[in-house]
Amino acid sequence: MSGKADLLNSNYIIDGVQMALTPQKMLRECMVEPPLEPDGDAPTLADEREDPAPDNYSYDESLIERYAQLIQYLEKRELPIPFAGSYSAGKVAQALLDAIWMNGHFRLGDLSLKAEWKWNDKEIGLPAAFYNSVEEACSYIDALGVKIEKYSVTGGVPSVAFKASTVAEVDDDEITEEESLLRDLPYRTVNPRMSRRRKVAASLVPEPSDWLLYIPFDPCDFRLGGSALSQALHTTPSTAPDIQDADYFIDCYEVVRELVEDGVVKAGATVGEGGLMMALRSLATANGADVCIRDICKAYGDEKPVRVLFGEVPGVVIQIADIDYDYVDAELILQDVVYFPIGHPVPGKPGVQLSDKVEIPQILESLLNTLEGED
Repeated sequence: MSGKADLLNSNYIIDGVQMALTPQKMLRECMVEPPLEPDGDAPTLADEREDPAPDNYSYDESLIERYAQLIQYLEKRELPIPFAGSYSAGKVAQALLDAIWMNGHFRLGDLSLKAEWKWNDKEIGLPAAFYNSVEEACSYIDALGVKIEKYSVTGGVPSVAFKASTVAEVDDDEITEEESLLRDLPYRTVNPRMSRRRKVAASLVPEPSDWLLYIPFDPCDFRLGGSALSQALHTTPSTAPDIQDADYFIDCYEVVRELVEDGVVKAGATVGEGGLMMALRSLATANGADVCIRDICKAYGDEKPVRVLFGEVPGVVIQIADIDYDYVDAELILQDVVYFPIGHPVPGKPGVQLSDKVEIPQILESLLNTLEGED
């Protein structure tokens, strides 16, 4: 493609400011085995950022199901150019979360990423967006303590994709009982292995007493800039989720991965593109979900339900047995991980039903009431 080498290896001047590193150097610092630096002086590429437009769209809470249907039938997800950086960080998080459900024995630090950019420099703003994409992805990857195994930059409509793997990806029948029971050394995993098959179900198990828990892996606010909903409605929200708390992501990943390996999680879905609502819909294909997000909205300062349901903050939804609730609660509290009990499966009735209230365990309800009464 015209300008491919320039996009990767150029020194950038964006909005009149000289950037410190080329994209190639940023990627090199995140590599498992850094390649040799190219010879010769890097050319200079000047560009301007595309600023997001003001948000003047009014979302209708009575149309939530319609919004979900519009996202479901999007032909192709477009990369939001004004939010290329935050979108790319979100794609990193989603790739790592997609791996959390797999069989095997590994921790977050045992994973590496394969990265693929497709881009062009045909319009003003595209080179700057590519730089922002690489910059925020590399910054987040470095903070998470993972590495890039390999990457590619090719021509095409702008897009970015990541895939997570361990040193060894194996089939289930290659993982022996002894290997599956190995425990961690203080700073590394003994013989990390990841299967190509899921450890937990991808759809809800028909047990109405089970709990659905929502765990956001970043404490950032719910915003719709760059979201699938904004694309589906052709709107231009001016703010995207600020995904950057890598330490909190690591804490969340550690405890949820342990719950998965111990067989406590019965079903689970990644909250990524499309937000919480689309994760719930992916789970509720054969058996439905009765869900209340009131406590989430309240915890985030009376946030709007549309933002909570469709804001693309990285996280997970998990199904656990009622008998395991106290154990899971203790494990999450021990790691200072915030979670929300949002509902129960509905056997034999596919789809997501949004309710006004969900019954929560008596101990948790007592705690919430106590906190509400404090000055």
